[in-house]
Amino acid sequence: MVFILSYIYTMDNNISYWEKSSFFNYDVIVVGSGIVGLNAAIHLRKSFPNLNVAILESGFLPSGASTKNAGFACFGSVSELIEQEKNTNPDGLYRIIERRWRGLLKLRKLLGDKTIDYQPLGGYELFKNEDVDLLNLCVSKIEHFNYLIKNIVGEDAFSLSNDKINLFGFGRINHIISNQYEAQIDTGKMMFALIRYAQSIGITILNNCSINQINRSKQITVSTNQGQFTCKKLILATNAYIKN
Repeated sequence: MVFILSYIYTMDNNISYWEKSSFFNYDVIVVGSGIVGLNAAIHLRKSFPNLNVAILESGFLPSGASTKNAGFACFGSVSELIEQEKNTNPDGLYRIIERRWRGLLKLRKLLGDKTIDYQPLGGYELFKNEDVDLLNLCVSKIEHFNYLIKNIVGEDAFSLSNDKINLFGFGRINHIISNQYEAQIDTGKMMFALIRYAQSIGITILNNCSINQINRSKQITVSTNQGQFTCKKLILATNAYIKN
């Protein structure tokens, strides 16, 4: 018995009919496989298990800051919170910090502290002698911020910790404000685990797939260097690359 196999190609990069029907049409496409894109896809898939979700990533690995920052698991130093409070109000800042903290708790619960190498070692803001005005402002705000966020992270988050200067061996540093609730994570391990988790719940991740054009009519068409995708909803999670 002889079997004769025939191949049907589309006009789209020699993609076969079967590849086109299986790999290029989704309910939701997420552009960007960083921490935001992966979590958006995971949230949708867990909320709606029958949803067909794909992530398109332009790089071989996630291209943005998700795996390139220093692994700070933080919600803001005193000086950062002072600046952020200028753009909102105490209630608004409370909600921002709450979202940051809850996001970290959600990540830890999803992947596990050991998996992401979560280490609650605390964080420190350093002040040189010439930073005296900023230091005085920050010290005056310690009690304010401790009271504001105690119901989120716990009591006495911030404190003046000048006794750590000699312990750490810092030169030219005269004052230190510590935050006992800040921590560090290994962002490489975190992203690797997020990718594996996303794939384990049925999310398709396609790498080296750069977006050339997006068209919207009855359905959304996403033209890429690998072919043309269609979807009902599109999420752009590319952060600094959004202008592209």
